[in-house]
Amino acid sequence: MKQSKKAFLNYMVINTRHIGLVVNNLDSTIKFYNSLGFKVINRKIEQGEYIEKLVKIKDVKLEWVKLKLIDDSILELLKYHGNEKKLNKPLQKSNKFGWSHISFTVKSIINTIKIINENGGKADNNFQFSPDGKVKVLYCNDIEGNILEIVEEI
Repeated sequence: MKQSKKAFLNYMVINTRHIGLVVNNLDSTIKFYNSLGFKVINRKIEQGEYIEKLVKIKDVKLEWVKLKLIDDSILELLKYHGNEKKLNKPLQKSNKFGWSHISFTVKSIINTIKIINENGGKADNNFQFSPDGKVKVLYCNDIEGNILEIVEEI
């Protein structure tokens, strides 16, 4: 059901500002998302009372980078210093509670699979055609195991 813009004026949320993703290795993850077309627009380290109160962690040192796509959508990668650990975790399961995945529309699913694998992610070639035949779609993983859904419109 399509609604007019005017119908949305009464809602409190007016847009998605960004998606935040906590990562273990910030520089490697930046490189991974750069390979998919994201461009770094800002990077900062925050410490002190403001950030401690915001994230509710005492003595926190938080480094973040904001990356933008051509459509102006923003992905924020967050690195909590002192939270380092070896990443030997299994790949994220799609049915875990909480946020599941980030979905991206891509020009070519085959080329995107290649780029993901070349840059440390994990993507097989077993994409699916949607039942209506309008898209090719695949769940895959970024460099830290987070689920990405890549979708090519046909």
